[in-house]
Amino acid sequence: MEFEHKPVMLEECIEFLNIRPDGVYVDGTLGGGGHSSEILKRLGPEGLLIGLDQDTNALKAAKSRLLNINTKAKLVTEHTNFENIREVLDAQKIDSVDGILLDLGVSSHQLDESERGFSYQHDAPLDMRMNRNDPFNAQILVNSWSKDEIARVIRDYGEEKWAARIADFIVKNREVQKITTTGQLVDIIKAAVPAAARREGPHPAKRTFQALRIAVNRELEVLENLLEVVSDILKPKGRVVIITFHSLEDRIVKKAFQEQAQGCICPGDFPKCVCGRKPKLKILTRKPVIPSDSEINENPRARSAKLRAAEKL
Repeated sequence: MEFEHKPVMLEECIEFLNIRPDGVYVDGTLGGGGHSSEILKRLGPEGLLIGLDQDTNALKAAKSRLLNINTKAKLVTEHTNFENIREVLDAQKIDSVDGILLDLGVSSHQLDESERGFSYQHDAPLDMRMNRNDPFNAQILVNSWSKDEIARVIRDYGEEKWAARIADFIVKNREVQKITTTGQLVDIIKAAVPAAARREGPHPAKRTFQALRIAVNRELEVLENLLEVVSDILKPKGRVVIITFHSLEDRIVKKAFQEQAQGCICPGDFPKCVCGRKPKLKILTRKPVIPSDSEINENPRARSAKLRAAEKL
């Protein structure tokens, strides 16, 4: 299957990145190269684009696409998670960059390629790894983690009200037969969720599959790791643009931006500041930017996207 991923809020991303022709930019989630194509077109001979992705299929497809763009800008691609951005920059002898872009959505290709085991709509081996070199996958999680651990993941990452019941059904079923396919897991979830609840809302397995994917790929942890160092990696006036697709990610980005945009934290009755705290970022999006109705019509998977941007002070 050809790797294709429609770039979400492309114009908005480019606008917020405020690309300089001689700048250094990092696309931490290269995907099919949709966003990076537009970044690369705006870079001159002194410009550099660094593209990262943990999916080898995405990396190969994006590199092929980007190399066909008529530009003299330098391109570097790396098979790695964006939490390793500092190591990538050190290897390139780069201290800081002008912009960082993250699109945290799972690509259409990954969802539609049934053997990847991301989708509850296809019966396939239970996997869910974005980086297929990682030893840990969803099958290991559901067959070896404790009931309490599985319930916590489904509750916290999937915001699923039936998390404890689903975890209980998973543990009871795996005692009879190892859970190895997405189809088996979907049947278990359907049996666990009461019939009345199944008739309302999204597919009964949607939240659980989201939760397991997040856990397998450490999605929230790696996002937090990047946000901890983002202000140190950006040059003054450099910008970070992040597109999230569920409330857990968006809350993490919002909180991190707010914390790094805050200056003095001394009590109000102090005559002068003694903490010495200075803001590191300026928030550019008072509220998250969301896709237009026309974009959602063209790309329904963009519906839940939210974009937040900040600038290094």
